[in-house]
Amino acid sequence: MPDIAALRKRALHAIDERRDSLFELSRAIHANPETAYEERQAAARLADFLEKNGFKVQRGYRGIETSYRGDASGKSGGPRVAILAEYDALAELGHGCGHNLIAMIGTAAAVAVRQVIADVEGSVAAIGTPAEEGGGGKVALLRASAFDDVDAAMMIHPTTGRSLAGRHSLASNRVLVEYFGKAAHAASQPDQGINALDGLIQLFNSVNAMRQQLRPDARIHGIITNGGSAANVIPDHTAGRFSVRALDRRYQQDVLRRFIACAEGAATATGTTVKVTVHENAGYENMVFSTPMAERWTRHMKDLGMQVFEARDDERVGSTDMGNVMQVLPAIHPYIAIASEPVPGHSIAFRDLAVTPGALDNALVAAKALALTALDVLTDASVLQRARAEFEERRKTGVVKGRAS
Repeated sequence: MPDIAALRKRALHAIDERRDSLFELSRAIHANPETAYEERQAAARLADFLEKNGFKVQRGYRGIETSYRGDASGKSGGPRVAILAEYDALAELGHGCGHNLIAMIGTAAAVAVRQVIADVEGSVAAIGTPAEEGGGGKVALLRASAFDDVDAAMMIHPTTGRSLAGRHSLASNRVLVEYFGKAAHAASQPDQGINALDGLIQLFNSVNAMRQQLRPDARIHGIITNGGSAANVIPDHTAGRFSVRALDRRYQQDVLRRFIACAEGAATATGTTVKVTVHENAGYENMVFSTPMAERWTRHMKDLGMQVFEARDDERVGSTDMGNVMQVLPAIHPYIAIASEPVPGHSIAFRDLAVTPGALDNALVAAKALALTALDVLTDASVLQRARAEFEERRKTGVVKGRAS
């Protein structure tokens, strides 16, 4: 039986002695933002860091160019714990969601476990998951069987205000809606045209009317990406991008069906034709975190001098493809507060905050707690047993899906 206290001390020391290089890694990713499936520099930096710290790394994991997987094995037998990283940025905004911190946290925790893995049964996998911001990197990896050999998965997301062991998220789909009409001179020959923009505007009006009959947790929001080319030309093609969300997948799919009906009705009303594309990889499930693992992370955070709060029912949440991972295996996705005062996510203010010394320091503490949680899964069989039992009970009641048979 390994000396658990000694293992923990060595793991934490591994993070402390790499503090400067980890901060440098996070700052470099922040300074060079790359959007979904374009994160070539970030993926290369993270893979290089893992290789230098003893991982056997597969680049372009499962055929996804900007994914990677680093593996390190201990004694035979035991579970395999996956520690995930995200590193894509938002278009035009950069790292307004703090994925530079997520990447650093996951890498730091994985390296810490790697330093002691030879003394325990099991293995650790550091998996780079691109394109969380709408591109569904984890969805693509799940479809490619990238998590089939994983027993538990974990990662951490930055937030502000309060650190949380976990919270729910909204199931979602990204949808492209296009309307097609007939171009004509808007002044001299309006009767000869069919206005594709009318179809798109009618869709927005229909959605606004439908909101009165939706549950409070439902969200439908969109933008016009193509509204026409000139004011004096009746548009023959317009396009809009939308997100359709709700607290659970079943209701979200019902809202999605109603949204598509609105799109089709708008086409009928305006004489246009419509094409609705529901992006396959951007179908995000709602998160259902593993209580036993979240409790261990909370305990370690408190031991490291950090407060952790329980999520409220009215917590403001978005969507993430980590929900898809949680639907098939026990996993956690805690939140580390990088500032005490609330700052909106996906904002310039959050982007600027995500590279400050205080944010980096707090993120590194969270990484230590994550490393210790991974060690708990590897060294204390009861943690994974309880996590699996909870997951199986949720599967039986339809809260999670479980792995495909």
